[in-house]
Amino acid sequence: MKNAFLFITLLGLLASCAGNGDKADAYGNFEADELTVSAESSGKLIAFTAEEGALLKAGDLIAIIDTTQLYLRKKQVEATIAAVSKKLPNEAAQLAVYTERIDKLNSEIIRLTALVKANAAPSKQLDDLQAELAVTTKQKEATASMLSTQTQGTLAEIEPMRFQRMQLEDQLQKSYVHNPIDGVVLTTLAKAGELTMQGKALYKIASLNPLVLKAYVSEDMLGQVKIGNKVRVMTDSPDGTMKESEGTVTWISSEAEFTPKIIQTRDERTTLVYAMKIDVENDGSLKIGMPAEVEFD
Repeated sequence: MKNAFLFITLLGLLASCAGNGDKADAYGNFEADELTVSAESSGKLIAFTAEEGALLKAGDLIAIIDTTQLYLRKKQVEATIAAVSKKLPNEAAQLAVYTERIDKLNSEIIRLTALVKANAAPSKQLDDLQAELAVTTKQKEATASMLSTQTQGTLAEIEPMRFQRMQLEDQLQKSYVHNPIDGVVLTTLAKAGELTMQGKALYKIASLNPLVLKAYVSEDMLGQVKIGNKVRVMTDSPDGTMKESEGTVTWISSEAEFTPKIIQTRDERTTLVYAMKIDVENDGSLKIGMPAEVEFD
């Protein structure tokens, strides 16, 4: 009987020790940073493919907003640019006439200069050619200045229209809504066929890998963990056991707070704790809101 009593006492101590060792260092729930995707232009939703619970990839085309009016305005601006561009003077063609005349005068002056030196031609004829060359040169310079002014004026008319076209092209691109991140659609806020406005929310999405565990640790345990540490994250399994995953501490609050209201007991609600965030790779079994326990090394 004495040996049996000692055996039972030993089992009780072991159970007590095991119970203390099972206590986690921190507790919390999984959460995800939600991203609200909004329309960047106004019009009718021609297509909208987001569905709640759907897995989306970054860059997926999710919605198309009617672009008819933007397209027509762009074509109108392009037609105006083309019409104004026809007013640009052909500087090369107009100046070529003067260039050709100047080249002929220079050739004639060279020929007459040789004849005058040989007393085979009057010097007055050479003087007349040189005067004509000077006048033609000044005419070319004046014409070039006038054409340059016309060109600059026409280009000044076209430049604002080019920026207007770029603005319309940007609005056209924004009429195609592409998904920004890999994640799961949490909520849809629009339907195909509806009218939407610039800035109106279309759907909410969250990245589920890694999933963020927001846990709370008491002050006496805070010294055992720091940012970058690897920790063990324990979650409930269907078979009643605890599933272990590895997590990385990414953030620790610098200020204490009261235990969140999800902790219902009065004693625990009045306990000061520090919040931390832990990134945990998600194999698909972790869900938003799922509770978890954390153990430090």
